[in-house]
Amino acid sequence: MSSTHFPFSAVVGQDDLRLALLLNAVSPAVGGVLVRGEKGTAKSTAVRALSALLPQVDVVPGCRFSCAPAAPDPSCPDGPHESGPGALRPARMVELPVGASEDRLVGALDIERALAEGVKAFEPGLLADAHRGILYVDEVNLLHDHLVDVLLDAAAMGASYVEREGVSVRHAARFLLVGTMNPEEGELRPQLLDRFGLTVEVAASREPAQRVEVVRRRLAYEDDPAGFATRWAGDEHEVRARVVAARALLPKVSLGDTALLQIAATCAGFEVDGMRADIVMARTATALAAWAGRTDVRKEDVRQAALLALPHRRRRNPFDAPGLDEDMLDRILDEFPDEDPEPEPEPEPEGPDDSGPEDDGPGGGPDGGPGGTPPQGDGSQDPDTPADSPETPETGEAPAEAPEAPQPAAQEAAGPEQAAVRAAEPFRTKMLSVPGLGEGASGRRSRARTAHGRTTGAQRPRGHLTKLHLAATIQAAAPHQKARGRDGRGLVIRKDDLRQATREGREGNLVLFVVDASGSMAARQRMSAVKGAVMSLLLDAYQRRDKVGLITFRGATAELALPPTSSVDAAAARLEQLPTGGRTPLAAGLLKAHEVLRIERLRDPSRRPLLVVVTDGRATSAGNVGGRTDSSPRELAGHSARLLQAGGVASVVVDCESGPVRLGLAGVLAQDLGGPSVTLDGLRADSLAGLVKNVRTAVASTASPHSSSNSNRRAA
Repeated sequence: MSSTHFPFSAVVGQDDLRLALLLNAVSPAVGGVLVRGEKGTAKSTAVRALSALLPQVDVVPGCRFSCAPAAPDPSCPDGPHESGPGALRPARMVELPVGASEDRLVGALDIERALAEGVKAFEPGLLADAHRGILYVDEVNLLHDHLVDVLLDAAAMGASYVEREGVSVRHAARFLLVGTMNPEEGELRPQLLDRFGLTVEVAASREPAQRVEVVRRRLAYEDDPAGFATRWAGDEHEVRARVVAARALLPKVSLGDTALLQIAATCAGFEVDGMRADIVMARTATALAAWAGRTDVRKEDVRQAALLALPHRRRRNPFDAPGLDEDMLDRILDEFPDEDPEPEPEPEPEGPDDSGPEDDGPGGGPDGGPGGTPPQGDGSQDPDTPADSPETPETGEAPAEAPEAPQPAAQEAAGPEQAAVRAAEPFRTKMLSVPGLGEGASGRRSRARTAHGRTTGAQRPRGHLTKLHLAATIQAAAPHQKARGRDGRGLVIRKDDLRQATREGREGNLVLFVVDASGSMAARQRMSAVKGAVMSLLLDAYQRRDKVGLITFRGATAELALPPTSSVDAAAARLEQLPTGGRTPLAAGLLKAHEVLRIERLRDPSRRPLLVVVTDGRATSAGNVGGRTDSSPRELAGHSARLLQAGGVASVVVDCESGPVRLGLAGVLAQDLGGPSVTLDGLRADSLAGLVKNVRTAVASTASPHSSSNSNRRAA
């Protein structure tokens, strides 16, 4: 594959994306870009092409940490640097793989040489490579938590610290952070979300002409990358020159009191937390003015800055869709009109401003979309258009099919379907965890052996040493000092003496919800409370970095409404749309859970599951359980539950039964599953009911095969 990147100016459409990237090229202080959207929308293509537009970097020759000759880093591991001429090189774009290790990100220190010789033998990582360039994280929402923490620290301090038992290295790490993500695969932690200066939502165009142009340009690039780049070289040069001119103009841009009031009023009006949004908006508006060739910030600059800097900062919980009410934004800005909106000086920067509109092709030329005048959200309107189409009178087939579809037997089994009801207000739930000690992905739910956490012991390293256990290493080396000829104060350390610290932290689990949607759950207030409880558990799963899945059962079948995913947003959307009615095939729901967990165990064997069954415990239908007719629905449900227990699945039953007369069937189901049951009221963290601390299973991971199945524990 050719190393020639697709030209930035040849990207079709995606005006907001290109504008956000160019603003960061003009003013790196804006703070980076988070690009959200579906696959195949040129996210990665545009980001990789941006590096070619950045000015070259002047570095100290031979410095692995890209120190500037005029102001070298006094803590540079390759320093101290003597004064002298620098060397120009292109700005780097460094990609951080999702599965990268911490050592690959921050660098690796030779522990053996550091202890034995006192030498800081340090191999730089990706943060050092990205200094004064771009750090690009594709699928940033799938990045491991400990890597996210390192990124947060480096982005906040502009430096990276590597510490290994008293031996530390520090180097500068100031970079433009660009991340791309597909929201369907899970959301970002709020702390990391706020670190991105701007955010952009991208979607594929719905206009046939624009889609044709995308295909045409892509095929032309793949046929001859070098020739395609040559054809766009002139446009690339114009954009690069405009970036350089805007950078030079940036210090001269005046951010007046009126613009500052507009920014402050906008952030206050949208109730944005903290002050970072105000600062980012100010820097973005200033960069917009410089990009337009002006030295004054105007209302349109503030408006566009708000559309780029605020949507991702208004999420209150993972179920909130990012976005901004543009009508409200206009009302706020109208309260502070520009005092001196003089359009006459506008033609002064006519050269750079007129370069874009000359290209009439789809997506424009290099400046067609992200020009001095911000786009008015053309791209954001297209994805919403199809949403209105089902309400058109042309779709007459659906009403005609609905009366014909039900057959007498099927209608009797399904029962009357009731419309979906809204979920009650979510609440903070009690802690549910899987027993034993796991080794799954880093999270915040169950105990596990992790790379971070409290030190619990030491062992010989398996592979590269990452966390030194100093005391154990010295203890292993001490008996051999005389034989090794030690004659000074320092210890003589060999590789076999090194000991890896074993640490215990928390892991994320697969939380699989099995929700009863039958007629017995259909009372509107009751189902609203049930959905509120599941929403609360979903919110808890989001905060604890779990994967979630959703199974529903009603009528005669059980359905996998949402395959296991990291996106609690998708689970919440499925739950909101869930209708109720019909009989209760409890066994079918449990067997579907068994099948889903079996497949997930093959895909991700280290991630332990937690099964949450939300039901009143009734079983009135055998459902689709392989045609068995020799057992009652209740017996089939008990058999299915014991099958899950025998597989070592940690389970908890949320008892939804209400009313003065209770049958206690959910408690019986919990016994068959080998886990506890908790009522809807008892699920609340602030309730007076007993606290569910551990979900016990018949075959816990730390117990012997002959241990009792009644090892469930509750602590008040």
